[in-house]
Amino acid sequence: MEDVKNQDMPTMINYRRLSVIVFSLFFSWLLAFPFEGRILYVLAEHHNISVGPFVFGTLAAHFAGLLVCGFFVRNMRTAKKLMLFSIAFCIVASSVFFGPPSFLWKLALYAAAFLVGCCVAAWGFYFKGCTPKNERIKTMADGLIFSNLLMIALNMAAIHISPQVGLGCSMLMLAAALLFALRLPKEEATELPSFGQGEISFGKAGPLAFLCLFIVVITINSGLMYQVQGPAFAHLEWLTSWYWAVPYIAALFIMRNLPRKTNRAYILYVAIAMIGLSFIAFLALGRSWMDYLVVNTLMLGACGVYDLFWWSILGEMLELNKNPAKIMGVGLSANVLGVLLGGLIGNAIASTSGQSHNPTLLALGVVCVTLVLLPPLHKRLTTLLKNHVFLTTITEMPAQEQTRLICEFSITEKLTEREGEIAALLIKGKTYRMIAGELHVSENTVKTHVKNIYSKAGVQSRTELMNLLLDIHTPTTESEIS
Repeated sequence: MEDVKNQDMPTMINYRRLSVIVFSLFFSWLLAFPFEGRILYVLAEHHNISVGPFVFGTLAAHFAGLLVCGFFVRNMRTAKKLMLFSIAFCIVASSVFFGPPSFLWKLALYAAAFLVGCCVAAWGFYFKGCTPKNERIKTMADGLIFSNLLMIALNMAAIHISPQVGLGCSMLMLAAALLFALRLPKEEATELPSFGQGEISFGKAGPLAFLCLFIVVITINSGLMYQVQGPAFAHLEWLTSWYWAVPYIAALFIMRNLPRKTNRAYILYVAIAMIGLSFIAFLALGRSWMDYLVVNTLMLGACGVYDLFWWSILGEMLELNKNPAKIMGVGLSANVLGVLLGGLIGNAIASTSGQSHNPTLLALGVVCVTLVLLPPLHKRLTTLLKNHVFLTTITEMPAQEQTRLICEFSITEKLTEREGEIAALLIKGKTYRMIAGELHVSENTVKTHVKNIYSKAGVQSRTELMNLLLDIHTPTTESEIS
């Protein structure tokens, strides 16, 4: 991919915003309606029919759409056409649900779920092309935050006004998504970065496969949550209709705005503990509104952390293949598979035993498996995506290795002796005040030296300097990206 700095930055920013808007609008429809959405549940309840066959069939169709999209969508032009067709079809398919239940309901829902899966995977072209690599975690956080806010509005309309109003509003979201999608660029007509990265190599397929395994395992708990925790608090509809996604959105917002130097790897372990505590609280507490706040806040807050983790990892992995739809489709299909498996397992256990603690204990077992998988996943991803904010930074290297890198860097960039000392302290995480105290100079002097270091290195921040040093430490050869 060409250097983003060579692009027209106002245009890139506008394309980024446009891609986020389109994603947020059609993804809110997905969350509120076919993807175990409250609109679907309220419609089924309104017509006194079982929602089970619709839910699992829709998840399976969505899984298939994500998985196959990359095999026939190979460029941005085709991706845009598919997105426009999929969104238009979903509008028509949604209109079927204004009528009474019939075989058309399943046909429309399954076809729409399949196409919207293709749509999400195809959006990978715009995720890669409209956002610089180091900003993709923010793009993904924005898309998930806004889509969930819109989902809350759609849920409340369906529950507190009528199912038809919620359905109509969801169709308006799709119509708006279609209008904005018409303005998305075509690869051939813009100066977006090129996608020529070749096919993903065997060495890089391993970390992707391990990430998918981790996603499946961690999202099994989401499926169990839908089947166990959700029904247990169904009597609190006034609260669950809007608070359900609030902790999720809050976690996304916090993670999005953390300073770059924050070690997010530790937060992943905290999130695993939150999932475990959520299921323990579900066993120990009652079913009051206060109990719901505790259980849901722990579970959905952790889900927000982990969703942003693997969504943003996938965002960086888009660089590994000339077809972003393949990476997005494979990664997101793992998420859907986990939800599907969790739902099937939870439903089977609950229906045979009638005891809610059995799937809860299974969920705790899944948490333990997740704890085992996280360290090797972190290690594999670090070797591939050394600059990602969730992964290892240079400050975790041994002191001798840091010293060696600084020496190499000082020679290459022709730093003065003082600048080399300050650069060494910078990568150890020292603040300007700490550096000034250690070297017995003023903070303004330190700032001046840091400015010179950044200028010589061609970077603008401490994080970019660390990333540059990591590139020195692990050079990338042409054979590795072919």
